[in-house]
Amino acid sequence: MSNFFEKSDLSRKDAENIISETLVNCDDGELYLEDSKSESIVLDDNKIKSSNYSADLGFGLRGITNEVIAYSHSNEISKDSLKKSAESLKSTFKSTKGVYNHAIPKSNEKYYQDINPIDQKTLDSKIELLNKVNEYLRSKDSFVKQVTASFSGEQKSIEIIRSGGEAITDIRPLIRFNVSVMLEKNGRKETGVYGIGGRQSYDDYLTNDNWKNVCEEALRIATVNLDSKPAPAGEMKVVLGPGWPAILIHEAIGHGLEGDFNRKKTSAFHNLMGQKVASEGVTIIDDGTIHNRRGSLTIDDEGTPTEKTVLIENGILKNFMQDRLNARLMNTRSTGSGRRESYKHIVLPRMRNTIMLNGKQTQDEMIKSVDKGIFAVSFGGGQVDITSGKFVFNCTEAYEINNGKIGAPIKGATLIGDGPSILKEVSMVGNDMMLDPGIGTCGKAGQGVPVGVGQPSILINKMTVGGTQL
Repeated sequence: MSNFFEKSDLSRKDAENIISETLVNCDDGELYLEDSKSESIVLDDNKIKSSNYSADLGFGLRGITNEVIAYSHSNEISKDSLKKSAESLKSTFKSTKGVYNHAIPKSNEKYYQDINPIDQKTLDSKIELLNKVNEYLRSKDSFVKQVTASFSGEQKSIEIIRSGGEAITDIRPLIRFNVSVMLEKNGRKETGVYGIGGRQSYDDYLTNDNWKNVCEEALRIATVNLDSKPAPAGEMKVVLGPGWPAILIHEAIGHGLEGDFNRKKTSAFHNLMGQKVASEGVTIIDDGTIHNRRGSLTIDDEGTPTEKTVLIENGILKNFMQDRLNARLMNTRSTGSGRRESYKHIVLPRMRNTIMLNGKQTQDEMIKSVDKGIFAVSFGGGQVDITSGKFVFNCTEAYEINNGKIGAPIKGATLIGDGPSILKEVSMVGNDMMLDPGIGTCGKAGQGVPVGVGQPSILINKMTVGGTQL
């Protein structure tokens, strides 16, 4: 754990005094200290293209009165820089008076180890493994034209100090291993991409030649796409596979259940609490407590312990995801969902691991019930309008369904709809729930944070499919 005061003229006592004095007339706030180390190593076109290491250290000081947020940050931890930030905040709140609320529930449970994955393997060993990935894939198929493989790792140490001297700490490891392979056959080029990751060491994911499984999955996806035909278009039934396709739930539904959008009444769900918003059998949770998962946190970035929050239960809207600010203004409690990209950013209510829970049907039952439709296995990019819930998603692996059987792979399929409507069109929920492989990053208001998703197979009765078939 970083000792943020060890090499500074700022003592812990100085920091506590400045914070207490600054926030005395505020409703909420804290000093957030962060020490992060990260690396990225990329192999491309038969050679190591880049190898980067960075370290960052700094603080963010936040004061909140009513819904006004004052925020100041610095990459210098010193008595002078903290005092300047404090003066900046106090000038914003000259005419306000608040009651500082510093009660935070306690939790001693940790969901990942206090490790630094970057230091656990040498740079040479990582480069050696990336070269092995390149050689392995090129030996597997003569149509391989390009291989890109990468490692990224991070350790983030944080400390949150609140008025009265309350301090909460966390150490957060994070790694990711990604492989992309491009095939060229008869003048046609197609790419397959796959990756894994989470809050563990590299070895937890790559021992026993597990890296070969990642390579083979990327190669399989590229091979499928090489044989694909143009996607059909129109309104039809859609079966979503388990795992990563839950990114559609994350984007089209999850963002609409974040507290800030609902407090401001810009979400399609803002006035639907306690009402039926989805088909019976649809239960969606946001869970920050799954061990070693990319979206899990022991505490959020305000110091609140994370939890498993039930958002929708058997079709009924039960909760929104809340940080402290929006929870207070909506007369409820924080769900441990206050997150920030770094000390340079303000806290927002954000998703962690957003999951649809198991139902009772099988994927085979879903496929057999479809005369004409598509089976979407994986998604790439998408666009979402939070206010309406309208979305467009590109399928990176999909198949046609004809007369209850999976047919040829298709290319260029896009799924078009809106979250609130799609929830009500779910007619079957599978019993094969999977979590994604650990690669998700969520963007909101210019901030990116690691997240996870999961779902079983689901059948959507009616959905617009955009295709390229002439």
